[in-house]
Amino acid sequence: MSTVADEVDVVVVGAGFGGLATALTLARGGARVALCEALNYPGGCASTFSRVVDGTRFSFEAGATLFSGLTDGGVFARMLGPWMPAVSLLDPVIELRAGPHTLPIPASRPALVDAVARLPGAPVAGVRGYFATQAAVADALWPLFDDVSLLPPFSPRALLRHVARSPSYLPLAGVVGRPLRSVLAHHGVIDFAPLRALAGGLAQITVQAGVDDAEAPFALAAADYPFRGTGHVQGGVGQLARAFIGAVVDAGGVVHLARRVRAVEPRSGGGFDVHTRHGTIGARDVVFNLLPIDAARLCGVTLAGAPARLQRRVDAGWGAVMLYLVVDDGGLAPGAHHVEVVDDDAYDGRADLVEGHHVFVSVTARDDGHAPPGLRCVTVSTHVALSRLRGRPADDVAALVQGIQQRMAALVAARVPALRVRHRMTASPRTWARFVGRAEGAVGGPPRRVGLGNYVDAGPLPLSSAPPGLWLVGDTAFPGQSTLATAVGGERLGRVLLSRRWFARGSTPVRTTTMATGAAG
Repeated sequence: MSTVADEVDVVVVGAGFGGLATALTLARGGARVALCEALNYPGGCASTFSRVVDGTRFSFEAGATLFSGLTDGGVFARMLGPWMPAVSLLDPVIELRAGPHTLPIPASRPALVDAVARLPGAPVAGVRGYFATQAAVADALWPLFDDVSLLPPFSPRALLRHVARSPSYLPLAGVVGRPLRSVLAHHGVIDFAPLRALAGGLAQITVQAGVDDAEAPFALAAADYPFRGTGHVQGGVGQLARAFIGAVVDAGGVVHLARRVRAVEPRSGGGFDVHTRHGTIGARDVVFNLLPIDAARLCGVTLAGAPARLQRRVDAGWGAVMLYLVVDDGGLAPGAHHVEVVDDDAYDGRADLVEGHHVFVSVTARDDGHAPPGLRCVTVSTHVALSRLRGRPADDVAALVQGIQQRMAALVAARVPALRVRHRMTASPRTWARFVGRAEGAVGGPPRRVGLGNYVDAGPLPLSSAPPGLWLVGDTAFPGQSTLATAVGGERLGRVLLSRRWFARGSTPVRTTTMATGAAG
């Protein structure tokens, strides 16, 4: 995409949104940056990929399909400026179909509160009390995304600002260290199935934990995402990732797609040699938009401390089972839309919101390039615990995944009958491991399960102290998880590196190292 750089200040490995935001922040700050991505398109787990089916090319949203921070004053607009692609804000943002209810989730919190309070049998005072707590927690925490200087590490000025903001943090005192269930129970709504399904579904797709075990402040804050400039990137989420690529190059950075990093070696005098399929790049620092275990393998280091703790939490987390559908366009709303479906077993509390008992369905917009006229592309996802797959014979894993996919297909057919399927492709954690390079196919970051451990390791995340200069970013590093949060974390890390290093283009002599490039990555 641009001239090969053999010596830079920072190499960023992986063009997920954490890596993209890190590279952009560094490039704009004067650092010489090279961004290397193994795939030939950016975005990682939040990308748009293409496949040819019966001679026709279709484009699908790989995983993440719904983004917050898309308003004019939002996080992505602030980062991208003139590179910001066209977006369509959604209202309703999602339609929840659970039990006997079809509940549109509007872009207005008061409108949602009123809608839930009007449901048959709703304990109105409890519903309003729960949402008041949710709003107070969300309003305390979301401003941290708008100003990354408020995130750790704290400068003296940031500490003073937090002191000034301390009254807004008071609602957190009653929910820290408590599961989301306890907040629902406190307001007398834990047995109100529609709200439990709503709260649990939002928690599962955001903080990767359910009603019973989600750390309440994270779950309550994340539940606000429909109200935070949430919508559809016209042309698909890949357009947002490509906008970051354009902005990085415009700022002087170098971007290498389809350039897999094979190893990272420390130099005796400091810095690193980053060996790729098309040669070696020298760098002072290396940032990995990878899982800790995958970054450690590239560097030949043993995980310890914070990265090891976070990797253990990832190992106790989730993979994704997917359906990618081509459907008839007839009868569908013209714009992109999203449907969250909970089956009767999960709605009644007999099953968790995983393994096809709960699915998230995203339908692309008409005429936005995903499919030829008359057809639409659809992404359907559900969670599966990695522990359910680990160590089992391949045939057993295949049978389990196929059973989940069959349950997903049956649920979509029953609850979203407007989707008349022409073609179906499937994916599993094995697919994520192969294409996105994530160990065991882990996605979504460490689940935010109840406990005070969620509040440690919140600063910039070094991969290793020996050698120094290796960093982690992405859904494992705080604030992590959502695409918005990974981008914020990338911006924060970029600023930290700029403050600690003196970067100036041309400050380091160019050193050329060549490697054989015939093998595929």
